Amino acid sequence: MKFLYNGRPIDRTEAVISAFDHGFLYGMGLFETFRTYGGEPWLLAEHAERLSKGCEALGIAYEPDVARMRDRVAVLLKENGLADGYIRWSVSAGEGDIGLPPEGYAGPNEVVYAKALPPDEPSSRKGKTIRLLKTPRSTPEGDVRLKSFHYMNNINGKRELIASGAGAGTEGLFLNREGRIVEGMVSNVFWIADGVLYTPEASTGLLEGITRAYVLDLATRLGIRTEQGSYGWDELLAADEAFLTNSIQEIVPVAKIENSEGSGHHPGGEGSVGPITSTLMREYRAEAERNER
Repeated sequence: MKFLYNGRPIDRTEAVISAFDHGFLYGMGLFETFRTYGGEPWLLAEHAERLSKGCEALGIAYEPDVARMRDRVAVLLKENGLADGYIRWSVSAGEGDIGLPPEGYAGPNEVVYAKALPPDEPSSRKGKTIRLLKTPRSTPEGDVRLKSFHYMNNINGKRELIASGAGAGTEGLFLNREGRIVEGMVSNVFWIADGVLYTPEASTGLLEGITRAYVLDLATRLGIRTEQGSYGWDELLAADEAFLTNSIQEIVPVAKIENSEGSGHHPGGEGSVGPITSTLMREYRAEAERNER
């Protein structure tokens, strides 16, 4: 596999990063993950905008350029022999002295990775199990949660899942310290009750996902009522349907909801994909493949 380091294709066996890069020393870095359809990055402008705001918040002198990003994705796909791919676009703060710097970062490093996407069609997508985590969601480092290099909370959640005997592919679901639903380890969570689409609000401490925002807009355009708020575990358990979102897997139906001990039930009393979830899955993929905005 090849990746791009500051725009230059490099083989993974030649990868080198400075031991003084503050992305390594202090976790000062951000990343975006997105995918392509027909070789075209999906929702690239939205990912670039979030990356730009995050860099500004961390004092990293990096301004994403959508046209340049699109060109570099094309180069990376070609270098790896991929028609489409999973893309991770990372920006690290760059080199600095040991110690907490009083000033911002003027020399960031850009690292872009690609890997193949597994075959997937919404019509054949199977439901996922979600399990409540005992590990609480950490609070954001600043005013809002950034998609940063800090992933210990997520890794601790993953380790808890494995130790608890959760099945392969199970997604862990975080509550915050107030006991309110936040998000999955790598996803945002939605559910439907009485025809209304619910998802936790930003004040719970979640990462405001790009796909999350698109799905909320899509639902509104389809005439589905949406609500964002602060919700407890029992409200999710009472759902008629539930699903997860992220920028690679799109919309993933939830077939089973488990508590932290592993006992659970199917949303709506059955394991099939609900009608609203099915509609959103189908329409999302259709718009992505047409590269609509």
